[in-house]
Amino acid sequence: MIRFAALLDRLAYEPRRNAKIALVADYLATTPDPDRGWGLAALTGSLVFQHAKPGIIRTLVMERVDPVLFGYSWDYVGDLSETVALIWPAPPHGATQPAPSLDEVVTRLATASKSDLPALLAAWLDRLDESGRFALIKLITGELRIGVSARLAKTALARLGNREPDEIEEVWHGLEPPYPDLFAWIEGRGERPVSADPAPFRPVMLAHAVEDRDFETLAPGDFVAEWKWDGIRVQAASGPGPGGRRRTRLHSRTGDDISRTFPDVADAIRFDGAIDGELLIMIEGRVQPFNTLQQRLNRKIVTPKMVAEMPGHIRAYDILALDGEDLRPLPFTERRRRLEALVARLGDPRIDLSPLVPFGTWEDLAAARADPAAHGAGADAEAVEGIMLKRRESPYLPGRPKGEWFKWKRDPFTIDAVLMYAQRGSGKRSSYYSDYTFGVWRAGEAGRELVPVGKAYFGFSDEELLAIDRFVRRNTLNRFGPVREVVHDEANGLVIEVAFEGLQRSGRHRSGLAMRFPRVSRLRWDKPPREADTIEALEALLAGSD
Repeated sequence: MIRFAALLDRLAYEPRRNAKIALVADYLATTPDPDRGWGLAALTGSLVFQHAKPGIIRTLVMERVDPVLFGYSWDYVGDLSETVALIWPAPPHGATQPAPSLDEVVTRLATASKSDLPALLAAWLDRLDESGRFALIKLITGELRIGVSARLAKTALARLGNREPDEIEEVWHGLEPPYPDLFAWIEGRGERPVSADPAPFRPVMLAHAVEDRDFETLAPGDFVAEWKWDGIRVQAASGPGPGGRRRTRLHSRTGDDISRTFPDVADAIRFDGAIDGELLIMIEGRVQPFNTLQQRLNRKIVTPKMVAEMPGHIRAYDILALDGEDLRPLPFTERRRRLEALVARLGDPRIDLSPLVPFGTWEDLAAARADPAAHGAGADAEAVEGIMLKRRESPYLPGRPKGEWFKWKRDPFTIDAVLMYAQRGSGKRSSYYSDYTFGVWRAGEAGRELVPVGKAYFGFSDEELLAIDRFVRRNTLNRFGPVREVVHDEANGLVIEVAFEGLQRSGRHRSGLAMRFPRVSRLRWDKPPREADTIEALEALLAGSD
């Protein structure tokens, strides 16, 4: 646990990607098994502890420390793990036992009952120093937030064996921590791990955002175009398992099995192979807004009524394997031909093809991007996020290879809104007010009033974050725990230009509207709050998209 704590501490203060990779690689090279495997699992988000929740931590610390003092400290620090690590009182006579190993922590957490957990955690907190307590709480709550993605951790692992990260991705899914066979292969002590899963996840191919200058070097004839749909990317896989019993899985883009959440879609996967596509909700032949899809995501229980009212659908755009053959090395045009034949053979209304967008010049494609309804998207035009460009000869490669696939998203909507509330962030932002609630004007009983229409916590630079943080601290009206209400009247306040991808009706929001992917576009220090947009402006945007 001490080595893992030291790693997290160094990663939290290291901004450079290559330096982070070097730190993780060194940890994996010098830490013995099985601790390094558990550490790798933690960094890649592969550890889940059913009963370990932040509420248990809060209850524990308030049994050891004055609850009021803890509340003030948490409000000031902003991060639960850091607060508890610093405020947890040391045992009167010091720790009587050595710090637990990472293996001890993981294995005990996996078997401990909910009732045994508080005493177990308290004993570990007593045996650890500040860094160790910080790492323990981050580990059990699954909120590392140290700027390390699963891809970065796998890149560090690949460096141990002078391999490519994509090789790690190919064997990763289906393996279980602490990964003894994986480390044996990486270090040349064993064979390449082979998954016996008949419906495995295959690492997805990703696209680069296209830049204006790219069109100067790209030839239109080398590419085909598709609509970019506003759903979630999935991989549908199926194959014969032991005894000939079919195994079917619906994977998310990160490899999570979401078949139980969409049993209606999983039931349509009646072929041996894997296809890549977009998961949508389709009602009466029309793609529904993303807000509708969200109502089915992450559900532990899916009722027949929910399936009937919000039926799932796959809009397929690639095929990765079929009848035992790996199709990924083939060019896109050949894979597309085989995908078209498979979808036609299935004849299932729950799976259809993502249509190609015809074009001869980049100007033609720009026109289609600007007006999908007039260029073949029809009634589904509002579910189009933009255009996908795929090189005709491109194989299906894991990761984000250069020059093969591009995404050309539609220009976002923007409004001018007024900052109303700000909340401290977490991790590296725990000392700053970085989560913002903003509103627009509407008519009220006593005159114009602001109504919240969304929240944003990205899109701004480090310099802008500092400027907003200063504004929040200097213009606070009220405090509600970690949240501050700031001045927001017609004459005083901060106007923020907010960019977003779309609008939907929502009964959960006071304004009756919900934004899709809101983010801070720019700060309008030049604009008085009274000139910010109104709820009528948002209603007009929504009406224009209906």
